Order: sequence, then structure tokens, then C-alpha cells
Amino acid sequence: MVNKATKSTDALIGHDAWNIQLDKNGHLKHFLTTEGLGTEILNQILDTAESFANINEKKVKKVPLLRGKTIVNLFFEASTRTRTTFELAAKRLSADVLNINISTSATSKGETLLDTLQNIQAMHCDMFVVRHSDSGAAHYIANNVAANISVINAGDGSHAHPTQAMLDMFTIRRNKGANFGNLRVAIVGDILHSRVARSQIHALNTLNTGDVRVIAPKTLLPVGIESMGVNVFNDLEAGIKDADVVMMLRLQKERMQGALLPSEQEYFQLYGLTEERLRVAKSDAIVMHPGPINRGVEIDSNVADGPRSVILDQVSYGISVRMAVMTMTLGREPETNDNPTVNNAGGNR
Repeated sequence: MVNKATKSTDALIGHDAWNIQLDKNGHLKHFLTTEGLGTEILNQILDTAESFANINEKKVKKVPLLRGKTIVNLFFEASTRTRTTFELAAKRLSADVLNINISTSATSKGETLLDTLQNIQAMHCDMFVVRHSDSGAAHYIANNVAANISVINAGDGSHAHPTQAMLDMFTIRRNKGANFGNLRVAIVGDILHSRVARSQIHALNTLNTGDVRVIAPKTLLPVGIESMGVNVFNDLEAGIKDADVVMMLRLQKERMQGALLPSEQEYFQLYGLTEERLRVAKSDAIVMHPGPINRGVEIDSNVADGPRSVILDQVSYGISVRMAVMTMTLGREPETNDNPTVNNAGGNR
């Protein structure tokens, strides 16, 4: 048996990220990482997402839960799928949405990140949805916004992508039921650079998943990955044998430094998921991928488009999960400066 105690792989963030996510009443205030959040909070996110899951089938795809709230999408890193689903989630909750074009914003002209934040929050916003190439950026922003503003991490460097992890948990729960204890989940690919994998591992272990496996070449595994509560495999077929869930990861080529792989063709030969290799998993195993997919590199098109793939379901469920997180963070009672853990805008909590 592996030790299920999770451990941060990024000393830059530390335990402070766990502490500032909850308000004084134990409610979700920011959503920066799945690490350190308890089973109750994660299940509350999943249960709340379930209440929104059928809204796509209604003629009017809106509820008034966040009417009058203003949500700012602050994406310092390119994204289509994540930004779009956050925007749709906010609009379906009747919030006003502001998308900041970073390439033309003042930060590209030399303004500091903190100056940008203070200028935007002076417009009386309620939430920042942040994607940034630097690990710890969302944590930094959460520590430096006004007390009334919530921050959701939409991906920071190689550190965390908590809403992606939770939509993956929601997809698993919808296909395999709420009892994660009986499941064997295999995560395959570039574990070293994947913020998704880190968030998935923390969430899976918090939900008491029976067997969490990671499969990758040694060059794409973080040092000490076993301490996160996973079983490690370097052989794909051995790793996915009898798996209930196979979660494929994209090669993070933009974050790789040096020759970590001989070639994409050789990677596919050893670690690409094909119909033949998938046969060693359970007959009802589902196949997942956070996207975007590199067909013929991580996964064969016949598998990505096949009957066991739930990849498009992940995209659809992403809206429900992000609606849940937005509702939970903005549905709290507002904090005031009477709370000793909260300082004025620009200060640290």
C-alpha cells in the first residue's frame, strides 16, 4: 500500500495556499488548488455541479444566482477551452463578464501585476479568474486583492489547475458512481510538467480513490512523485492493466527544457494509447484527456473518438463545475476588516 498523505511539489506555494482558500466560517473563498481541501469541500463542489448539470438542456440556460456580480477573466497565458467555459459559466449564472486582453493591457507596457490588479479591483469587481505561466501567480494575486474579491486559479505554471481536476472528478463520478474507493485510476503522460496531473492526484487521494497510478518515462516523472500517494509505472500496459479510468495527458512541449524525449513518434510507440493497448484495461474503462489532444502522439484517433472516450463530456461538465465553484465562492457572506485575517487591498492575508 502506498502512503496516501499528499505532499506539495512546489515549495513556492507552501501551506499558505491551503489556508487562504477558506474563510473564517470554513467556506470556499478562493479556489487555488485541490491540495489541502477536505473531502467535504470537494464533494460539495461535485454535488453543486450536479445541480447545474441539466441546465444545458433547458431552453433558457440561465439562473440568477450571480446577478449583479462582475467576474474578470485575467488570462496571461493563451487558452480557448478554459477561458470559454469560465465565460459561459459566469454568463449562465447571470454575472457580468470582463475579458482582459493581456497582450494590449498596461502590463505589456511595463505596469506591474500589482498595479494592474489594484486598477481592476477599483472598478468594483467580485472575482478574478486567473491563468498565468508562473507557478504561484494565482496564490500571489489572492494574497493581494481586496477582502471582497475571490480568485479562481485557471492554471498556474506547472503547479495547479483545480477546476480541471474537479471536472475530471465529476466526469468519473457520473460514469463510475460516487464511491471512488473501488476505482483504479491511471494517469498517463507528462507528469513532470502537468499542473492537471498534480491537481488530479490531490483530488483523487482526497476522495479516497482505491489505486492511483502514474505512468510515464522516467524523464517525465517528478523526483519523489511516490510521496504524493501514487503507484509509479514506466510501462504503459502494466500501468493501465485492469484500470477503471485511463486519464491521458498532453505533452507539455512549451514547458520542456532539453531533450527529455527522443521523438514524438517514439513516445507514441511506447506510451500512445491505442485500441490494442486499451484492451488490458477493464472492459468498461473510460478514457479521458484534458485537451488539447495531440492525436498520434498521446492517443490514437480511434480511441479519442471511440465509445469509451468521455473527452467531450469533460468539456461539457467543465461548465457545470465552474458554475459550482463560482457560486460557492461568491455565495459566502462578505468578509469585512473586522476579520483579523483580512487586511486592506494590496496587503497580505
